[in-house]
Amino acid sequence: MLKSRRKALLSRWVELAAEGVRGRMTGDELKTELDELYGLIERTVATGDEDAAGELRAALAEMSRSRARQGFSPSETATSVFALKQAVLEQVEASGDSAVYAEFVKFSARVDDLGLVTFETYVAARDQVIADQMEQLLELSTPVVKLWDGILGVPLVGTLDSARTQVVMETLLERLVETGSQFAILDITGVPAVDTEVAQHLLKTVMAARLMGTECVISGIRPQIAQTIVALGIEFGDIATKATLADALAHTLDRSGIRVSERANA
Repeated sequence: MLKSRRKALLSRWVELAAEGVRGRMTGDELKTELDELYGLIERTVATGDEDAAGELRAALAEMSRSRARQGFSPSETATSVFALKQAVLEQVEASGDSAVYAEFVKFSARVDDLGLVTFETYVAARDQVIADQMEQLLELSTPVVKLWDGILGVPLVGTLDSARTQVVMETLLERLVETGSQFAILDITGVPAVDTEVAQHLLKTVMAARLMGTECVISGIRPQIAQTIVALGIEFGDIATKATLADALAHTLDRSGIRVSERANA
């Protein structure tokens, strides 16, 4: 039946599956996608070819990954596969052959297994997409800006954890190599709270920069943060700390031998 009524079955499958894509794929794209799957399913059912079964799983996996990137839900992806059962059932009912019904039960189980493949691949693909997006957000949330010749600024916003500290450290060190800057200001004005763990992350970044020959200043020490640091017994040693970014910039300019003065009114 899959072979002799291929055109009708494929057409009906595309029609049923189109209801779940909601205009996010063109008819030609959907037909091309399902046409490939249909051919592999036909080979697998007819011959039990292991190579065809492997190709079918690979094609389903690629379909799931592609749809995950397009924003489809796992249910929508699996429903596109399950729609083939409805198309085949309609042909089975039209044939009125009881023997075909028995074969359809086995075929239905095969299609269910294929649907599970799409779920498993979809979840793995979405996890990877989320991980990639988190990495991109970390990179975007840790900019290193040039404040002056030889002075870099690292404005930190949000919570500092091990993963983010690693990104901050790598980004800062790369910029130090590019610019040869002698000073770096780590501004924690946007960090909601400083505890022992956050302090350790800051110290690691400062020590890494020092190994590159760069002196670091920590700015943004608000009164409540200062109280917390004292209460926890955290010591920054000989690392310069300033209340504001402006104070830190003035400090580094002075250390660089640069004096900024107000221009007299004409």
